[in-house]
Amino acid sequence: MDSDGTQDARGTHANPVPRPAGPPDGAAAPGPPSAPPRPARAPGVPPLPDGSAFVDWVRAPRPDAALGVWRFGHRPRPEEEPEQIPARQLLSGAVIAFLVGWLIWSLLWNGYLGGWWVLPLELFTPDSWRHSDDRVGSAFFLWYGYYTLIALIIMIGVGRLGRWSEVWRRWGLPAWRRAAPVSERPPAPEDDPVQWNQLRAAGGVDAADRLAAEARSGLMRDVDHARIARAWQGVRSGRHSLATFTGAVLKDGSAACLHPSGDRDLPGRLARHDLVTGQVRLGTTADDARNPYAYRGTGLALGPELLGTSLLAVGPPGSGKTGSVVWPLAESLCLHALAGRAAVVVVGAAGAGLGPVDAYDVVVRIGNPESVYDLDLYGGTTDPDEAAAVLAEALVGDLADPHPGGDSRRSTTVLAQLLGPFQAVHGRFPSVPELRQLLDGAPGPLGALRSGLEDTGQESLLRELDARERQLGHPGDVGEVLADRVALLDRPAFAGFFDTSGQSRPFSLRALDHPVRVRIDLPARGHADASRILARLVLAQFTASVAVREDRSLFACLVLDDASGVVTPEAVRGIQRLRSGNAGAVLTLRTLDDAPRPLRSPLLGAIGCRMALSGLTPWDGQDFAEVWGKEWIEARDVTDRQIIAETPAGKAVHMLRRVITGNAPTARAVTVRQVERERWSASELAHGVPPGHAVLSLTSVKGEHAPPLLVDLRG
Repeated sequence: MDSDGTQDARGTHANPVPRPAGPPDGAAAPGPPSAPPRPARAPGVPPLPDGSAFVDWVRAPRPDAALGVWRFGHRPRPEEEPEQIPARQLLSGAVIAFLVGWLIWSLLWNGYLGGWWVLPLELFTPDSWRHSDDRVGSAFFLWYGYYTLIALIIMIGVGRLGRWSEVWRRWGLPAWRRAAPVSERPPAPEDDPVQWNQLRAAGGVDAADRLAAEARSGLMRDVDHARIARAWQGVRSGRHSLATFTGAVLKDGSAACLHPSGDRDLPGRLARHDLVTGQVRLGTTADDARNPYAYRGTGLALGPELLGTSLLAVGPPGSGKTGSVVWPLAESLCLHALAGRAAVVVVGAAGAGLGPVDAYDVVVRIGNPESVYDLDLYGGTTDPDEAAAVLAEALVGDLADPHPGGDSRRSTTVLAQLLGPFQAVHGRFPSVPELRQLLDGAPGPLGALRSGLEDTGQESLLRELDARERQLGHPGDVGEVLADRVALLDRPAFAGFFDTSGQSRPFSLRALDHPVRVRIDLPARGHADASRILARLVLAQFTASVAVREDRSLFACLVLDDASGVVTPEAVRGIQRLRSGNAGAVLTLRTLDDAPRPLRSPLLGAIGCRMALSGLTPWDGQDFAEVWGKEWIEARDVTDRQIIAETPAGKAVHMLRRVITGNAPTARAVTVRQVERERWSASELAHGVPPGHAVLSLTSVKGEHAPPLLVDLRG
């Protein structure tokens, strides 16, 4: 079974990863599965739950929280910040109130205020009760009980005046109780996620018992739990049968419904993941006045519900884009792929720090002779028009009109005029050298193509070829530009790549119907222009492939470590369409200057999650400030006016105050008004974001928004 409960059905272009073979005939059946090896973890990352800790992890509360909040162990906070009295003022007020109460009691006790305060006792009690020389008699208890009552009344009064209750809550026993870990009560059996009650209710009691037993014994991990839960969702939706699912669980236990690679975890983890909610923690929201109170000090996490609106991170080199954002997200998506929930394609320069090779099913190293896999230049399609559109976007998409209405239809037409006839004659699309010769108008290849079409009677395709030949050499012919761009791929370093003869193992993005993990290394060194063409090619193929997927319950994500030269009008339109196909993209830029000026606002508008890292330039900050807009805030204007004394006594007091404080006596006037100001100004983004921090705004696929948040990516 695949991770979603079905047999692996990938084609040749999907590069299936073989599963471990079972025992040969006549061999003894394997015993109970052992716990998977624990992956290495980065310093500061807590160990993964195991045994009883795993049960506690599954049962841990994950309350509903604001958008982007790390929900594991989260304690909700009020939306508005409660009025907080400064500690110095609170403590001094409490001490002064105590001294006032002590003074009042001393004056009463010593008779300086008269005896009126004992009048209620004398009026409502008999004389015999009040007059007695016996130290243990009724009079003793009566008088001292009355004194205690008066002292308590004074204490309550000064306690309310001095806010003693607030002092107790802030520094007393309640504060220590809040700081101590609170042991959660185990859930009721009918609500215990470890018991798999829905599976029991459906008749799979034995399978549920097997899963619960392996969870308690430490044989199940977080990826196993998420993968089996995903397979169970397929049973509930009717896509798979209950008998197949329970049979797999009874046979393999927590190793049931494995990913086709046979992996149950990644070789190492850098970030903290919670596969129950699907979140990966990126940092901690700073305790800053510019952040909403409900977010301050909470963990900041992302999941598919946020990545479905795509993410753009902008920051200079060294600001932490790859290590703090790209790889944790790629790692999370790889774990989701192992759980059968996602398909991920990670694109970046070779050696960019995108994780170990063992974390992926397919690694395409373009320009490296040792690469096992090749990249399908045409995206696995057999439609010449679709292949022409994708290839034109990759080759000359950056040369199209950068305004939102611009396109590359002329280039698409030129390529279609050649790809269609070539496919009809040869049964495949041309390789890079063959395509270059056709675009250059070489007489030999064009003549051979014409002869093949005439032999098969392809009149319509002959007209396409005639039109292409008429345009050759004319001013404004885009064929020359296409040929120059194809020449960047027709280099000795790429001689063994982009093969169309079927002799290599080309990877096609049509495989995104399956939970596959793919990494594509671009040859950035010495082939920068070719790398940008290939990055545009992957993005164009990704947006075209996710739109025609059959199973859209699988989240598909493209992680592009450096999107310089990739932002084109068609790319912006394609990113806008990803949300409807349960897909998203993660893009990083060193600066917004890497995108054409007319496309910056459409790009920021098409992407739901926007991140500005420290070190941003003021002009980049201006674009973020515009897209984040303004908000109404309460502004306080304070005016100090000097007080002029009229009387000699007042002048003496003012002189004494000036000698003591060094300042003239003033009266302060405070004016409160509502004003509209930018959430984050360009200057604040350029100079007010500390190193290792970022400002991040979030949008979910349901349309929920979170304001720009200052986040510590190192927390």
